[in-house]
Amino acid sequence: MKKEGRPTESRFRSRSEHSLDEKGRLSIPARFREILHEEYNDKLVVTNWHKCLKAYPPQAWEDIETTLLNQGKKEPGMAEFRRYVISGVTECPVDRQGRILLPATLRTDFDLKREVVLNGMLDHFEIWDKAAWDAETRRTRENFQNFEQSLSTLGIL
Repeated sequence: MKKEGRPTESRFRSRSEHSLDEKGRLSIPARFREILHEEYNDKLVVTNWHKCLKAYPPQAWEDIETTLLNQGKKEPGMAEFRRYVISGVTECPVDRQGRILLPATLRTDFDLKREVVLNGMLDHFEIWDKAAWDAETRRTRENFQNFEQSLSTLGIL
């Protein structure tokens, strides 16, 4: 379903603010929908994470599951992590209006009531409660100097 001339690997970039409707449906930004439609047949896997939900194309999520199965058993505490993350895994197809339905359990666990932020993370995107997102970005800005050594090592600075 991929268009000719399109990069081999599309990325989820940028952020946008959206509102959940009364049924818990969330409109996916057009730039994210295009990637999901053209490359992943309008499919998405959503799961709970630390402070937000994470949304992955199916193949990216399958890669994570494979890593957890093959290598995660060796790491202490990984059974607990797997239990938590896998318990929230939900396949969320994108409907014709470009929305996904977030299950009530995931909405409740992350206090997603109305205003949410979708934040691109290149190979996946995050779904945050707006207030939690604002607090997290404030904290990140305050601690930005902590990233300078890692950025320098990567050749970004």
